[in-house]
Amino acid sequence: MIRMPGESYRGPLEPLTAAEAAFAAELRRDVVRLASDIGERNVFHHRALEEAALHIEGELQKAGLKVSRQAFSARGKPCWNIEGEVAGGSAAGEIVVIGGHYDSVLGSPGANDNATGAAAVLALARRFAGRKPARTLRFVAFANEEPPFFQTGDMGSLVYARECRRKGESIAAMLSLETLGWYSDARGSQRYPFPFGLLYPSTGNFVAFVGNLGSRALVRRAIGAFREGARFPSEGGALPGLVPGVGFSDHWSFWKAGYPGVMVTDTALFRYPHYHTQRDRPEQVDFDKLARVVAGLEMVIGNLSAAAGGP
Repeated sequence: MIRMPGESYRGPLEPLTAAEAAFAAELRRDVVRLASDIGERNVFHHRALEEAALHIEGELQKAGLKVSRQAFSARGKPCWNIEGEVAGGSAAGEIVVIGGHYDSVLGSPGANDNATGAAAVLALARRFAGRKPARTLRFVAFANEEPPFFQTGDMGSLVYARECRRKGESIAAMLSLETLGWYSDARGSQRYPFPFGLLYPSTGNFVAFVGNLGSRALVRRAIGAFREGARFPSEGGALPGLVPGVGFSDHWSFWKAGYPGVMVTDTALFRYPHYHTQRDRPEQVDFDKLARVVAGLEMVIGNLSAAAGGP
């Protein structure tokens, strides 16, 4: 559950590569668009939610993906999951979902939670557009992850996952990109639910790969691929789903539909001081470190998109 393959990156961070710098610029642009230009976006600020959906849809279309909307309603308002697909080849029937929610909680512009995740979905979709993976890749932006819809039938990712199950689709892996942009080198900056503080670092300078026990093979494959080439610290765990925080994002919905899912996160409320507040603005996000994480995730998706050997 705790011991993961490979070794976490240690030592000072090297200067950004050209590829990482390109990621940083794209991520900043999309986070600013979602969290500053559009701002708070949810069913209760519906026009902003729709504007965010249109932005994401347009970016996926410009990247050249096959784009579709899944429409549903919540509190009498239309809501949308936005999907961009890269068709697979030899294992096209096996699907890898890379998802992140684009709504923000009431009272917050939601820069880190979760414009960073939505922007990462877009940046990664651009990198895989035009490739020919063995497995089909779906880059999905979900509505309604935040309360009062969290873990209810109106949660966008649960609507999506249930429809995948109804259609009999084979989701081989789901990565939930959740709150990815806050890192600190200060001792004591990282917290955990008891007793995990005894097992993991007290410095919040790493990205975490978290899944339930049923997703442990996926957790290990994902963090192993990240550690093969990423130049950024990482920690991982396959833990009981009832542990606080382990199911706190869209991967939970895929567990409920019987699919493996992993959350990739800076750990959100266990680290980020501006979590679910008005202060969750783009200036809080460390775009250089976020870019390093997303560059590592490009390698993870490349690994998962190959059908052989694992989940």
